Amino acid sequence: MNTNMYENPIVQDNIARLRKFGIDVIEPDTGLLACKDIGAGKMPSEELLLEYILKEIRFKKDFAGKKVMVTAGPTEEAIDPVRIITNHSTGKMGYAIAKVAVQRGAAVTLVSGPVNLKPPAFTSIINVKSAQDMFNEVSSRAKDNDIIIMAAAVADYTPVNVSDEKIKKSDGNLSIPLKRTTDILKYLGENKKTGQFLCGFSMETKNLLDNSRKKLVNKNADMIVANNLKIKGAGFGTDTNIVTIITKDNCKELEQMDKEEVAKCILDEILYKNL
Repeated sequence: MNTNMYENPIVQDNIARLRKFGIDVIEPDTGLLACKDIGAGKMPSEELLLEYILKEIRFKKDFAGKKVMVTAGPTEEAIDPVRIITNHSTGKMGYAIAKVAVQRGAAVTLVSGPVNLKPPAFTSIINVKSAQDMFNEVSSRAKDNDIIIMAAAVADYTPVNVSDEKIKKSDGNLSIPLKRTTDILKYLGENKKTGQFLCGFSMETKNLLDNSRKKLVNKNADMIVANNLKIKGAGFGTDTNIVTIITKDNCKELEQMDKEEVAKCILDEILYKNL
């Protein structure tokens, strides 16, 4: 419709009435209209309409009323204004978890490192860069969430000093002293509120089960989702994953599947264990 029609007080009052009775109203897009005016009134994109439909019909709302915080992607630790220390995480696994959790009825906060992904619809997105940024955002919101899923690949080390100027190359070698970053999962485990469910991720290249079980205990987590980066179809940058879900009393190895299917299995396990 034309912008003037859409913004008419009577139309807006009727929309407000619909919302009052629990009707979900999709806002129109803004742009060039059929009448050649520019403003609000365009049909929303097919992609957005599909997201609304999937949110309604794809899954049962078995996470309704639950607040879920998911972390995703890498962190970036500055060396100077030009260089960073980071990793190969693309954020696909964490974003898939956030998307499926929303479609199952959860209120989702997604704390994301720098990625080239479009945030899942209907999530509250918090963008961060460094491990310290992620710690600050996650720790300040932890008490407000029923479930925390730490899928981000957070840097373990960060430079002791960050140069204000670009470090010029020389003929000799260069050493950069590093210090440990704050262990976010450990902090969450030590400060977990009653009834809160904490899930961590473990990415290994050897001794997958032993290292992941130690992490489960040492971090006081309720679940660890582990994968081996050397297995084809698992890990960073892929659209699939092969994971093992580890809890205190069980170990479930999943076959290779799409990351949204993996996300569904992770949330199924959380539901079974906790909700």
